[in-house]
Amino acid sequence: MIKTHDIQQLEKQYAKVFEIDANLDRLVRRIELLSYINPLNIEKEKQRFFASKFTAAPRFKYPKLKFNPYKLHRLFFSQRLERIEDDLIRKFYQDVIYFYANMIQCIETIGTGKDFHYNSLRVYGTPTEKDVQNARFILHFADEPPNPEMEKVYSTKEAQAYFEAFAQAYDFPLKVKFSHNMAAEAMVSNSERALLIKKNIRFSKNQLLTLGNHEIGVHLVTTHNGLQQPLRIFSNGFPKNVETQEGLAVFSEYMGGALTLKRLKELAYRVLAADSLIKGYTFADTFDLIHGQYKLNRNEAFGITLRVHRGGGFTKDRLYLSGLRKIYRKFQKGESLDLLLSGKVAIEDEPIINYFMEQGLAHPITHRTASFAKNQNTNTTLDFILNNLK
Repeated sequence: MIKTHDIQQLEKQYAKVFEIDANLDRLVRRIELLSYINPLNIEKEKQRFFASKFTAAPRFKYPKLKFNPYKLHRLFFSQRLERIEDDLIRKFYQDVIYFYANMIQCIETIGTGKDFHYNSLRVYGTPTEKDVQNARFILHFADEPPNPEMEKVYSTKEAQAYFEAFAQAYDFPLKVKFSHNMAAEAMVSNSERALLIKKNIRFSKNQLLTLGNHEIGVHLVTTHNGLQQPLRIFSNGFPKNVETQEGLAVFSEYMGGALTLKRLKELAYRVLAADSLIKGYTFADTFDLIHGQYKLNRNEAFGITLRVHRGGGFTKDRLYLSGLRKIYRKFQKGESLDLLLSGKVAIEDEPIINYFMEQGLAHPITHRTASFAKNQNTNTTLDFILNNLK
């Protein structure tokens, strides 16, 4: 535990860093992309698309902005970074500002087609040829036999009770909220520090275990670890942290014995859908690839297509598989994942996190992902696939 006088000395030494970090904290809280990217009329447009025999392009509506993008841009770029004397820390916060400025442009252009698509590419990038090859490799494997644990029999209230019990392994509170307008069945809202559950759907036993390990075991763990760091940027998110955070979350599914070949194929379909988007294919074309060519059922194919085409073209989903591959490799090498759980950070950030630790600007983590303690995966096919991803 750091003594009070050490904290006071730290805050005095790095006064300008703490000042800018606090300023950015107030600004960043207002721009959570996932609260704007999910359409408000998913079910209506889904039924219209199906009724048209998969030809009519969905006309999605999105939430209205709760901030002025121009004013927010101006506030970000008004930060006096030249006051930070440490070159490494100044460069880091410069990257942070550029990243969040891109994020504002993403949110501002949701639903505008190409403008949003190009802004999204700057933040989330495109699938590489290796990513596409890995996806196709996964899809070559035969489907698993039917399993009672995959049957969707649990209500949202039963899911809430399950997640509340699951969270008892962690020393932080679990706040649960329900929502109609979500592409996912459950997700963490970082700004609200809450687990959001989609209303009026059913969950399978495996799905509950998967979401518990993914959302609570990693996303809420990194949220609460980040909140305990001296710098707020750990909880708000370092630039381009999504690949690592989603990789950790899927790896938690694997270590917790929840990951299935079906789930891994879902991540593979997302990569192919993102690749389809990049190549200029329409919503109907991408749906045809997943449903018509790969024979995934129409509801799941619609969900994957929606996730990639929402907003005008959203490539975030291509990062789950590549993130899993990177985290799995670190695990195979026996490397610690603790630094990556210190907040919303990326593998590429490990040098600057270590530097923050040396300066007293970051602390060892309080919360650890429970599934990382022991590998509970028993599926040898998954091991073979993960060991052979390029």
